Amino acid sequence: MLSGAATTRRALAGLGLTLLLVVGAAPPAAAALRADPGAGCPPDQPDCSVWDDEPGKPGDTGGGGDDGGDDGGGGGGGVCQWNGRTIPCYDEDLGWFNNGDGCYYKLSEGTVEPPEGEQWYLRTCNGGDLGTQVMVTRADPPPGFGAPPDPEELARRALASISLLPAPLRMAPRKSIGPGLVGLPVWMWAARSTSYFGPLTASASDRGVTVSIEAKVDRIVWDMGNGDEVPCETAGTPYDSKGDRAGETSPDCGYDKGYQKAGTYRVTATTHWKVTWHGGGESGEILVTRNSGTVPIQINELQVVTR
Repeated sequence: MLSGAATTRRALAGLGLTLLLVVGAAPPAAAALRADPGAGCPPDQPDCSVWDDEPGKPGDTGGGGDDGGDDGGGGGGGVCQWNGRTIPCYDEDLGWFNNGDGCYYKLSEGTVEPPEGEQWYLRTCNGGDLGTQVMVTRADPPPGFGAPPDPEELARRALASISLLPAPLRMAPRKSIGPGLVGLPVWMWAARSTSYFGPLTASASDRGVTVSIEAKVDRIVWDMGNGDEVPCETAGTPYDSKGDRAGETSPDCGYDKGYQKAGTYRVTATTHWKVTWHGGGESGEILVTRNSGTVPIQINELQVVTR
């Protein structure tokens, strides 16, 4: 049998959480917020939209530079750097790039036979700028010549072809409907769908090498706006004010101790995607993060009435 204090707390908890909002997922097309150009969208992945039933300001959707990108064009073969600019390591017209001297080399036929044991190459220097081409002979191919495609680069190319989105956030309580109370549990959850949690698959091929990827959400880390973080390995459970767990803690994703001080808090969440890849005799992982919008939550003091 519950004590009088426990009965009172259960009743207050039920009353406080009865005021909470449970909002159904809005269709993305109706609630999408397009991130501004400064939001850090990776190449070929411009849909850095975030959705929320109480939209906030989209966060930086970067992920520490671990997003997929394009290969710089020019027929594949990876990307190289020269004089501070990115250029393709292989170009169909120029051949293979040698980082040692900044020149492209392409096997060619000269007007005369090359010296014994050597071959003619068309050399284009200055990072491939036309107008500086000469024919040269070499006994050995230049460094990097004929290099196979880099499997990890192909994995990132495949990653650039899919969209890793932050899941729409839901919370109880919600400021727009009514405040929560100090010390009561908070529920957090996100829209469940393959689009937001995976698995998503893709592949990329180059010169006979194919790399396949699979992207899945590893966890969502909720920043409660007061210095506390709550990691959740699942999408969470929607709160039901009439359900069996009304007034209690979430079974899988909640801030169980609740806020200890009254105030307005701004909650955000970071979705951690894990992209596994294999192909070309290699395998690996690429970690990507996506940041949500901001959800405000209002917490009031628990009022005790005495007579």
